[in-house]
Amino acid sequence: ILSLFVTVIALFDVPDAVSLNAQLRRVIEQRERTHPAGRVRSNLGGWQSSDDMETWGGTAAIKLLAFGRNVANRMTTDREGNPGGGPHPEHFAVTWRANMWANINRKGEGNAFHSHPGAFWSGVYYVDDGGTDADPSLGGELEFMDPRGPLPLMLAPHLGYVGSSDLSNTSIQALRPKPGRLVMFPAWLMHQVRPYHGTAERISVAFNLTL
Repeated sequence: ILSLFVTVIALFDVPDAVSLNAQLRRVIEQRERTHPAGRVRSNLGGWQSSDDMETWGGTAAIKLLAFGRNVANRMTTDREGNPGGGPHPEHFAVTWRANMWANINRKGEGNAFHSHPGAFWSGVYYVDDGGTDADPSLGGELEFMDPRGPLPLMLAPHLGYVGSSDLSNTSIQALRPKPGRLVMFPAWLMHQVRPYHGTAERISVAFNLTL
């Protein structure tokens, strides 16, 4: 069985996330107080910072971005299959340029479907899931659109293919946020954030990695 045209999504649980999240929350909430207007891109309501968080987010932001770069190195190869980064001669060197921003979603807020043109990897890290990991009814899921569109469902939506992980009978795959979890995916992959229905704050940090 050959798994052709696979779309890779990486899930990485950051070590010592409780301490990191406390630091990130402080700097993000402070930034919202000093820059309340934020910016509007794909966000449907909510607050989104400027995309230079690595300059104002302190050591916590720099540490998180280092995790992102390391995961990207582990998940990237050249066309001969040689891995990126690392000390061995067969490893090739990749220098990742980054832009990074923070998001705060409150009740009823989310993000419309979009992609990140110009980047190779995109990532989102969850500082606070707003309670959605414990209560899925609160929404706020990260959803990915099948790049094949509705094609897999057109003929026999009750059937799947051996060796395929796509058995959900839908053209959209959802991931629930979890504090301390980093999700990385190809920047071309269309994605959205479902509206959050809780009463707390759903806080995340997103970034792009380009060459």
